[in-house]
Amino acid sequence: MAHEFKEISPNASAGAKLTNWFENRFPTAFDAYRMHMSEYYAPKNFNFWYIFGSLALLVLVIQIVTGIFLVMHYKPDAGLAFASVEYIMRDVPWGWLIRYMHSTGASAFFIVVYLHMFRGLLYGSYRKPRELVWIFGCAIFLALMAEAFMGYLLPWGQMSYWGAQVIVNLFAAIPFVGPDLALLIRGDYVVGDATLNRFFSFHVIAVPLVLLGLVVAHLLALHDVGSNNPDGVEIKAPNAPKDANGHPLDGIPFHPYYTVHDIFGVGLFLMAFTAVIFFAPEFGGYFLEYNNFIPADPLQTPAHIAPVWYFTPFYSMLRAITSEMMYALIACVLAGAFLGAVKARLPAIFKGGVVGAALVVVVLMLSIDAKFWGVVVMGGAVIILFFLPWLDTCAVKSIRYRPSWHKYLYAIFVVNFLILGYLGVQPPSPVGERVSQVGTLFYFGFFLLMPWWSRLGATKPVPDRVNFTAH
Repeated sequence: MAHEFKEISPNASAGAKLTNWFENRFPTAFDAYRMHMSEYYAPKNFNFWYIFGSLALLVLVIQIVTGIFLVMHYKPDAGLAFASVEYIMRDVPWGWLIRYMHSTGASAFFIVVYLHMFRGLLYGSYRKPRELVWIFGCAIFLALMAEAFMGYLLPWGQMSYWGAQVIVNLFAAIPFVGPDLALLIRGDYVVGDATLNRFFSFHVIAVPLVLLGLVVAHLLALHDVGSNNPDGVEIKAPNAPKDANGHPLDGIPFHPYYTVHDIFGVGLFLMAFTAVIFFAPEFGGYFLEYNNFIPADPLQTPAHIAPVWYFTPFYSMLRAITSEMMYALIACVLAGAFLGAVKARLPAIFKGGVVGAALVVVVLMLSIDAKFWGVVVMGGAVIILFFLPWLDTCAVKSIRYRPSWHKYLYAIFVVNFLILGYLGVQPPSPVGERVSQVGTLFYFGFFLLMPWWSRLGATKPVPDRVNFTAH
């Protein structure tokens, strides 16, 4: 069906005439703007936790733009890569600024994404009807980890080289296909020029395309079902109060109200972001590790190899899985199978199947090296997030209306995650190993026992309308 041209008054301003000219020739863009901005109604009780989604989008743009300028001067060659980074830093006009924006942006990306995910955890933003929004978000997190890992190799410093060597070698622990898989990833028998070229291709082209597609899917899925809010009240539900035009009374247009709200958050973020860039770009060796200012040397292993800080909680879980820890995990598998068989309302044959499957898993755990199970635990720590919508069985969404002790449990979860992150940066030690093992058990226990503990305690009554006080 042909689009009907909209007429405009001959006395209209030049700006209005220009806008009308574009709208008549590109109506889809203007319809999208109205659908996702000016006529997209969001709950009016958003708080500061809701700025991190837009900040993640901002950092993605920063990373793409700075990455384009870095690629103009970077050489993906094992003999030239480190020198090309030094050339960018020393000789390219403003190259140091672009490089520091990109390296600081990598850490900033994970900071805002971790806070964005934690907000989802607090307010139950993964619950019905937003399961797909959460799954797309977790896929973005997974793609972001892949992007960061591959980009970490590109400076071709000591920590880049040996970090990649350690992580790629982990894939060799997978039974049967492991050695061939590690060879495929490296493109050679050791981390070298072929590895650098592969990682460069994925970092610059393949993963960013996947990341952008997932971000678009995440936003479209969110706007289809509507945003959650701190009260967990569905403002677009069929029985929710609406005005004469069908707009929710508890909602306000995203633009201009939340665009201004987000611009304020962007201003605060950019002050912190630029402070790091200009005054502490290495951030004490956490954002840019000092060993990475030394050219990669395959003949000299650093005293302590550790990934960048945003991977260290998962790296701690990897290191926690020792031969001793395997017995604790076996006990957990058997206890889980026993409780499942006793408590679940299943026919006897299915209960027997649960116990039999547990015994098979135990045999596999005893027969396969602990290194492999460390890789499984590290991967499982991310994959388990995808199942959160079905693990949480609490009657209410938001932490505001859950039993008070839930807040303390979430606080312990955050502290545990931070401790795991800190231990991942430190050299291995007997005490650190024990703490990381306890932390790993708590991390998985938090999620795997959620169907049980999330139902405990009396919930508070959820209001019919959102709680909002003008400020």
